[in-house]
Amino acid sequence: MKQLLMALLFPVALSAQKKDVVKLTHTNYTTYFSKSKKYPVRVEWWVTKARISCVKGTPRTDKFIPDPLLQDDTNLQKDYTASGFDRGHLAPAADFKCGTAQDMAETFYFSNMAPQYPGMNRGQWKSLEEHTRVLAQQHDSVFVQAGCVGVRQHIARVAVPTHCWKIVDVRATKQVTSYVFENVALKTQSFTSHVVSKDSVMKLRK
Repeated sequence: MKQLLMALLFPVALSAQKKDVVKLTHTNYTTYFSKSKKYPVRVEWWVTKARISCVKGTPRTDKFIPDPLLQDDTNLQKDYTASGFDRGHLAPAADFKCGTAQDMAETFYFSNMAPQYPGMNRGQWKSLEEHTRVLAQQHDSVFVQAGCVGVRQHIARVAVPTHCWKIVDVRATKQVTSYVFENVALKTQSFTSHVVSKDSVMKLRK
């Protein structure tokens, strides 16, 4: 009876509570975080020449912390501990190295992390991040979207995605390149073999 009354009086609020993917907007990026999977299904941000061109930059904190906008669902340090998986950035810290300490700290929110095999995170995924910064140096800015999909297994409460994807949009040249990576242990540096059509990414996300 109480639930029925709540539904009649506050239908929007109840609908929001049931929503799995939550939009969280931070200073330099926006993440769409799945509360059930405990990883971001999409993150979007700009990589700009101004944010990456400083000589020294803001030091990495390497302090992974809950997102203050979704504290309970992103308090995941214990879930990752001794799991064998990297806390893989979707929006990488190096894309904001010329920003403030707060800009850097925000990239270490767990709402910006997905469990990735070390070979993938430190191999082709990292190489694509570096390539994207080269494009930003050449063209002043690049718009990036990235995310993960699927459930390979769980580490405590966190789902390990089967795949991660990225779309790199160079607005200056109207060139959009899409990539899909299987989340596996194999370590390679090459990312070029992972180019797919944008439609393939859209189908994967569904």
